[in-house]
Parts: sequence; C-alpha cells; structure tokens
Amino acid sequence: MGTVFSITVRDPGPETPDVLSRIAERLHRIDAVFSTYRPDSDISRLDRGELSPGDCDPEVRTVLAACRQVAAETDGWFTERPGGRLDPSGWVKGWAVEEAAALLHSSGSRQYCVSGGGDVQTGGGPWRIGIADPGHPGLLTAVLAGHGLAVATSGTAERGPHILDPHTGRPATGLASLTLVGAPGTGIARTDAWATAAFAMGPDRALAWVARRPGLEALAVLPDGTKRWTPGLPDRLPATGPSDWQTAVR
Repeated sequence: MGTVFSITVRDPGPETPDVLSRIAERLHRIDAVFSTYRPDSDISRLDRGELSPGDCDPEVRTVLAACRQVAAETDGWFTERPGGRLDPSGWVKGWAVEEAAALLHSSGSRQYCVSGGGDVQTGGGPWRIGIADPGHPGLLTAVLAGHGLAVATSGTAERGPHILDPHTGRPATGLASLTLVGAPGTGIARTDAWATAAFAMGPDRALAWVARRPGLEALAVLPDGTKRWTPGLPDRLPATGPSDWQTAVR
C-alpha cells in the first residue's frame, strides 16, 4: 500500500509469533487485492475494466460499500474515485490497521499498538501517540494520550498535496495536516476515512463537521503552522501537556 506498518505488543504470549505471521499474511493479501501501486491488483484491474465487481475478491464489494457509506456520512467529501480513478485507499489503509488489531485481540492480547501510514489503533493503555509536525520533519506538533485510541492523520508532509477535493478534482490545500481522534467504539477504518474527508473540507468546514459528531476530536494544522482544534481535544492530551492547549480554539 505504499506505506509501513509497525506493531507493538506489551503482553506477548505463546501465540504472539503465530498471530504476527497471520497479520503479515493478511496485510499482504489486502495489498494484493487493493493496492493501486500494483497493476495486477483487483482494484487496478477493476479500474481498467478488466474485471467486473463480481469477478473480484468478495471483499472488494464490501470495501466499496463502506466507501459509499462514508461518502453519505461526509456529505460527499469522501469518494472512492478521487480524480476519477478507482482508489479506495482512504478506507483500506485504516481498515488494514483495524484488521491487524482485531487479530491481536482475538489471540488474547489486550495491550497492543498497530500503526500504518499515519493511522494508529491501540488496545489497553495508556499509550502516548505523537503527531508529526507537517512543517518540520522529525518534530512533533502534539502528543495524545489514552486507552483504546483510534488516531488518524491526513496531510501533505509525506506525499505532498495528494488528497483531492472531490467536488472540484483539485488538490485540497487549506490544511497541512488534520488529525482525528475517534469516538469510543469508532474503529480506525472509519476514523481514517473521516480524516481524509475532513482534510478535503478545509479547516472551517472540517472543525464544524467534527464538532457535530459526539466524541470525535480534531487537531488541524494550517499551512502557516497555525493550530486549531475542537473543544474536547485537550482532554486527550497528557496531564503534562503545554499550557496553550487549555483554551480550545473553535
């Protein structure tokens, strides 16, 4: 999928090596079916018209249905066809992280962290999650803390302006990065897809949209480095966080 996955297990047991192998197999299978970097993937072949949806892996239909649901939830700010090309990566990457986390949980682990391309799903805790500063490589713009976190960041630091405004087809440039902290019970797949959509919205529309969803929080970094966040975000910061987070900017 053009990115790196990492897994931390704090409570390894006898089954851990086996489940990590199964996770690797699962991620490679998802990549083989959905990667837009592979010309032989089902998604690439479906986009070129070489396959019909019925000829694809059954999970393709499931993923495309999830993409359509997220599009409805975000008033059309999410699409599986950015720029007219079939590319459900905005759902698939977070879903892959969620699948890995589910395998760890099913094996008995309760203290784990799965990270993939800016998306993080944790079990147990507490965990501290650093948010990269999009304007200063190697530095952090914030640190989040908590239990059972789903944190997704969309931005331009790694791949440039690759997120498109689905209404215009042009790159979304109103934000440098947008981080969402999922509401309780909301997995990283949906949190990541929402982050993609919210990034495309731009700061004002995104923060207003997030504020209407109970338990969901956002940190927006503008191209000039200015930070804006939803009122509940300071509650997700460590107790030793900087004092300038104590007053939320709406």
